Amino acid sequence: MDLGLTGKTALVAAASKGLGKATAMQFAKEGACVHIISRDEQALKQTRDDIIKESGNALVYYSVCDITDANDISRAVESAKQHTGSIDILINNAGGPPAGKLLDFSDEDWQQAFELNLLSFVRFIRSAAPIMKENGGGHILNIASSSIKQSIDNLLLSNTFRAGIVGLAKSLSQELAPDNILINTLGPGKIHTDQLDQKTADQLGKRLDEVQEQSQAAIPMGRYGTPEEFANMAVFLCSSANSYITGQAFVIDGGMVKSIG
Repeated sequence: MDLGLTGKTALVAAASKGLGKATAMQFAKEGACVHIISRDEQALKQTRDDIIKESGNALVYYSVCDITDANDISRAVESAKQHTGSIDILINNAGGPPAGKLLDFSDEDWQQAFELNLLSFVRFIRSAAPIMKENGGGHILNIASSSIKQSIDNLLLSNTFRAGIVGLAKSLSQELAPDNILINTLGPGKIHTDQLDQKTADQLGKRLDEVQEQSQAAIPMGRYGTPEEFANMAVFLCSSANSYITGQAFVIDGGMVKSIG
């Protein structure tokens, strides 16, 4: 299937590692011009080189950007636009807030989580959507968590603001549809990355392999997903192959989440 991404420009947030990097890699393999952002310039340079080497696509650029800073976001969007004159695809992405329960968090903790995990998405969309409208349309994908379908114990901040992302996308799907801009939300379940389960193992004082074995036993498919499997869905939703799916929330989880809605 031709996804029609050659010549398109994709801006991918938090793309120096993990799911952001995997998604940027897949866009590059499909022929898109890719603009990656992160706070760590050294990591961005390495990721850019990795993507170019593996994909054979030299159209990979980067901007150093703190996504909690409105001015940084505006500069990153403008920089991405300069390469091809457009932004066709926006991938909103951010690291998760700290774990904890109600009494663990101060007002400052709530404010920081809001700015990182919800307001940054709003700011990127507000900057990129007018460019997409001017160019006849585009795709926006918000990367969230499996908590968009089923809350996760001890992740109060994440559960709250990931749900907000879904509400944002559903509302904007109505507002942006007349301009041919599609927006969806994609939540990863247990996707194998370098840090997956390491924090849990440290907290419980268990071996990493022991924690992973227990965790994978709760997944009907019996294994973690790969970053590439997540990226395949992300790229499809932002390609010309998707011309009618908007306002929807999906999870990539191997059947782990048991909710129906």
